[in-house]
Amino acid sequence: MQNNKEWQAAYSVIDQLEHADFEAVIVGGAVRDAILGRPAHDVDVATNAMPEEVKSVFNHTVDIGIQHGTVLVIVPAGSVEVTTYRTDGEYNDHRRPEDVRFVRSLKEDLQRRDFTMNAIAMRRDGSYVDYYGGRQDIEAGIIRAVGDAQVRFAEDALRMLRAVRFSAQLGFDIESKTLNAMQDKAADISWIAKERIKAELDKLWVGKDVFNGINILKESGLATYLNGDFQANHWCDFNVQDKLLGWAYFAVLQGDHWREVLGNYRLSNKEMAFVKAVLGALKALKNGWTNMDYFMYTQQELEAACYFAELRQLDVQMPQQSIQEIQKKLPIRHKQELVVNGSDLLKWSGKKGGPWVKEALQAMLEAVVNGELVNERQQIKNWIEHDYFKKE
Repeated sequence: MQNNKEWQAAYSVIDQLEHADFEAVIVGGAVRDAILGRPAHDVDVATNAMPEEVKSVFNHTVDIGIQHGTVLVIVPAGSVEVTTYRTDGEYNDHRRPEDVRFVRSLKEDLQRRDFTMNAIAMRRDGSYVDYYGGRQDIEAGIIRAVGDAQVRFAEDALRMLRAVRFSAQLGFDIESKTLNAMQDKAADISWIAKERIKAELDKLWVGKDVFNGINILKESGLATYLNGDFQANHWCDFNVQDKLLGWAYFAVLQGDHWREVLGNYRLSNKEMAFVKAVLGALKALKNGWTNMDYFMYTQQELEAACYFAELRQLDVQMPQQSIQEIQKKLPIRHKQELVVNGSDLLKWSGKKGGPWVKEALQAMLEAVVNGELVNERQQIKNWIEHDYFKKE
């Protein structure tokens, strides 16, 4: 787990800082994940070297957050974020400190972190610096705030949602005092930007135990201050670890209000289009899918609709063959495969352009997809002239 390029880059940075007589350690989620045997791709380094001192040690650096002590160090093995040990000033917006103070003490730096499992440092030799019992809490499967939980959540309200997300990702329980503090401070989540809340829910949906996360979201009181209906009982069997499917299923549970609810979380246009397609496929499934449904929707969208129908125990007509096989048998898979376009229709008909062109192309597409018309120019021309126009 610790032999990937990110770890090797971090070790290289630590080696050079130590050679320059500074202290340097790996901190944060990478250490937690290493203890859990999980892969880590963001391997950050903390040091007692001041930012300018860090820059003096390395040939290539970028000031990505130097006001908060963070310098991006570029070494042959990769790039590593290196942050000077610090303590935080006052938090006036329930999210970020007004200022930071650089310190030389690792213990002071670890003391400002959110949870004990994230307040463990790892030295180059693989030994741990664990002042707050983080390894013990990891072994027990517990999420516990560092120090006074009321203070930690008053500083940064997003930490409460991070606790929920970690519970879903890791299947951990939240320690009682930490949970009580979340219940007391739940209303403060309203201070947090919607984009930050969405980012945490993105990670919750891909957790191995989403049901646990939703349960804690409800129990903590956070769900009261978030848009949408978080119905824990509907998530007990959800386990696909895909954020798009998480949002789509969340939309299913919102009923007719799904657009308004998901819009509040600032989903991208692409994400909203996927959700809309899955809901459309799920609705169509109630009457059994036609060739046009298999044509219109992607395999992922159709499979998601089937999965949601099973989760919701809906009385629907499931496909008898694999979706992929059915789609392979369609006469065409994309509109661009049609051998006739709007210009052809105008030439053949002698009519002026208008809405009728789009309507005729759609009728032609449906006839080809349904196997009623062969995708060949002369046959389509005959169909347009002798069948389609006569029906108008």
